[in-house]
Amino acid sequence: MRSLLVLPILLLAVGSAAAQGLKDHPSCKDHPLFTRMPGYFMPYPSYCKQTEFDARAFRVQKGTSSEKQELEGRLFEYCLNFDASGGRAAPSSLQLQRNFQNAVHKLGGKVLYAEKSGYYRTTLLVTRNGQEIWAEVRTSGNPQAERYYITILEREAMKQDIVANAEAMKGGLAESGHAEVPGIFFDFNKAEIKPESQPALQEIAKLLQGTPTLRVWVVGHTDSAGTPEANLKLSSARAAAVVAALVQSGIDSKRLAPFGAGPFAPVAANTAEEGRARNRRVELVAQP
Repeated sequence: MRSLLVLPILLLAVGSAAAQGLKDHPSCKDHPLFTRMPGYFMPYPSYCKQTEFDARAFRVQKGTSSEKQELEGRLFEYCLNFDASGGRAAPSSLQLQRNFQNAVHKLGGKVLYAEKSGYYRTTLLVTRNGQEIWAEVRTSGNPQAERYYITILEREAMKQDIVANAEAMKGGLAESGHAEVPGIFFDFNKAEIKPESQPALQEIAKLLQGTPTLRVWVVGHTDSAGTPEANLKLSSARAAAVVAALVQSGIDSKRLAPFGAGPFAPVAANTAEEGRARNRRVELVAQP
C-alpha cells in the first residue's frame, strides 16, 4: 500500500522541553501527520504499532448523541509517556486535547467528537490527496496527561489478494450447493457496491453466462455488530444491490433472487475482528 506523505504539524505546546529521563525506542517514529507534545516518549517497541490493513471504530457526534463508525485501512497506534524528570508537570488533559484539535483545524480538518467526562477523547479527520486520515487522541482522564494514546487510520480499501473465480464458484455450487464470492465490498453500514467489486461481479456473470440453466439465490451475510433487525435489513439490501448489478450486466433477473441472512449463518466467531470480517460476505446458493 502506498504511504501518505504529509508535512508534519507543530503542535502548540506551552513550556520548554524537560530534561530527558525517558528515550524513544529505536523502532518508534512519529506518524508524519503529527509531531508530539514536548516531553513525551515511546520507550518500548509495543508503544508504536503499525498494521497494513485493519479496522477500528471511531466515535463521532450525531446530533445530541454519538455513535461509533467502523473504518478500514492502514492503522497506526501509539502510546506516549511523559518524562517528569526535573520536576516538570505534565500538561493538562484538556491542553493536550486542544493542541491536537488546533493542529487539525490549521490543516482544514474537522473535529468530529470531543469528550471531557471520564476519558478525554477526541476524534479528528483530515483529508489529503483524496484520502481520509482519521485520528483518535485520548488520555486516561486524569487532570494531568501523564500518558496519551493516538490511533491513526489512513482509510482505504484493502488490496484484495483473493478474488472470485467463475470455475471455483461453479465447483463449490456443484459440491455443496453454495459458494462464497470474495471481493465484493460495501462501505460501513451501506448497501452501495464499491467500484473495486467489479472483478468479482464479472466472474459471477461469467459463471451464469457459462451455465445457462443455473439459477441462484444471492445471499448477504453480516457480522453480529448491531441489532439483528438492522443486520437483516442491511444484508437484504446488499444482496439486492448485487442482483441489480448482475441484471444490469445482462443476466436474466428470473435466474436471480436476493436473500438477507443477517448474522444468522456465521462461518467464524464474532468475538474478534478477523472473525467478523469473514462473516461479512456474499454467497451464491443454487436454486432447485
